[in-house]
Amino acid sequence: MTRRPTMKDVAEAAGVALKTVSRVVNGETTVAPETLGRVQAAIDRLGYRRNEGARQLRQGRSQAIGLVVRDIADPFFAAIGKAVETRAEEDDLVVMIGSSHDDPARERDVALGFTARRPNALILAPIAKRQDYLLPDISDGLAVCAVDRPAQGIACDAVLSDNAVGIRLAVEHLLKQGHRRIGYLGDDPAVFTARERVTAFRAVMAEHGVPVDEHEVRLGSPSPEFVTSVMRTMLDESDPVTALITGNNRITLEVLKRHPSLPAALVAFDDLELAELLRPGLTVVAQDPEAIGRTAMSLLSDRLAEPLREPREIRVPVRLIPRGSGETLLR
Repeated sequence: MTRRPTMKDVAEAAGVALKTVSRVVNGETTVAPETLGRVQAAIDRLGYRRNEGARQLRQGRSQAIGLVVRDIADPFFAAIGKAVETRAEEDDLVVMIGSSHDDPARERDVALGFTARRPNALILAPIAKRQDYLLPDISDGLAVCAVDRPAQGIACDAVLSDNAVGIRLAVEHLLKQGHRRIGYLGDDPAVFTARERVTAFRAVMAEHGVPVDEHEVRLGSPSPEFVTSVMRTMLDESDPVTALITGNNRITLEVLKRHPSLPAALVAFDDLELAELLRPGLTVVAQDPEAIGRTAMSLLSDRLAEPLREPREIRVPVRLIPRGSGETLLR
């Protein structure tokens, strides 16, 4: 055919009523097997596809999920996106993905650009101070789930890593190797995860009676300039740190680019692809982004089924993976 086939074309080709084709297309179970076979054969022969735009007009939603993350090129958020896509395919939903690039204005623009297309739900890794710009859409039935950090100004579900436990695993692992001069290099303090992790670092060190030198606890954007300056201070002074904890994968990569043979023990928060191939292998606190994505989709499903239930916050477990860089004994 030179035009897009319609349900009427399918009905004529299968020799059935238009309503029968509609029942088949919408997955209803009241169609006889022999009739179902004829209709499906006609659909395949003509190349018919359901008009999702028309269905959206009838139902008011686009059968889609919006996903807004800091950077879809970041392996952590890419893994979340993959898990969301896998679950969405099972539910016959499409996924719209965008990055905020740590820009609050862009987060708002991308999120509202998605909600204007009337998705069923939105998954958001918040970076702006407040997400109350979503309140009109939430009131109109949009289900929202925050990932990696909680949203502010709205009541919604959230799926976070267990950051405090992860930092405890890292600190206590280094303490067992005899280290007491432990530096901490984390992300911008405006980021929720950066604040939560550095707070846990100070708390665990204090719990074990180990003093923290505030000159060796540094937070900032993981730029080459910032990391270079901090590493020079921590490693090149007369009494350098003997161990270092990096607060996320982007900071870890910058550290390794500048110090591939790090003269200190290192435990990184976030796993890296091929981390086991480094020499020594990189010891990490591994998050589970796939579980975060799957859990977010489950919470959204529950929210759509029960819109008025109380919001839930779920912490996804992390684990320490020793590979060599964090097992350097203090001599």
